[in-house]
Amino acid sequence: MRETRANLEKIRRRYYVANRQEKTKILDELCHIYDYNRKYLIHFFRGNDKLDYAKRGPKPRYQGEALFSALRDIWLATDLMCSKRLKSAIPLWLPFYNKPLSQSVKSRLLSISPATIDRLLKPYKRHGLSGTKPGYLLKNQIPIKTNHWDTTIPGFVEADTVAHCGNSLQGDFIWSITLTDIVTCWTENRGVWNKGAEGVVEQIKAIEKILPFQLLGFDCDNGLR
Repeated sequence: MRETRANLEKIRRRYYVANRQEKTKILDELCHIYDYNRKYLIHFFRGNDKLDYAKRGPKPRYQGEALFSALRDIWLATDLMCSKRLKSAIPLWLPFYNKPLSQSVKSRLLSISPATIDRLLKPYKRHGLSGTKPGYLLKNQIPIKTNHWDTTIPGFVEADTVAHCGNSLQGDFIWSITLTDIVTCWTENRGVWNKGAEGVVEQIKAIEKILPFQLLGFDCDNGLR
């Protein structure tokens, strides 16, 4: 460090009498050799090397264990809502939060943005595994639907499956089948052991029997057969 400091002191004299282009070359070279911050070198050559050149800017507003804990608890209580919906749900849930919070934490929770919610909750989110295999063999043989559903009336549903397998798709485990009506958002869930065709069809027929409306359209793109 002493040798580096001595070298910089020598270069300081050159920098002082150099023109703008020469100063740029000197800074480029020193940043490459010593991995110094460019602004630090400029201040050093101007005689202000005792200043603290840590990253400046406003301090993070959304930090602290109390805020993290409250946001995480409300997110879990709302069944892992997406950030945009959670932003609207926080004012409704916060009055019933049973842990003491300061007024500052409450104000920050009420003003937090969806992007900040995603950033803060990122360590707690797990990305699921896909149990869908692409059907390249039949892809060109399946006709494309050109007409559109009448989504002003109930009866047209979207279907999806979720694998409850932990971190591995190996072995046998339960799959949940979810049918949601596009208009009314009426949702039915069933469980099936593995994802065999017989068990899936049986559960879909069971759902169809109890729906309060006639099943007019069924859409799935996740491997249901």
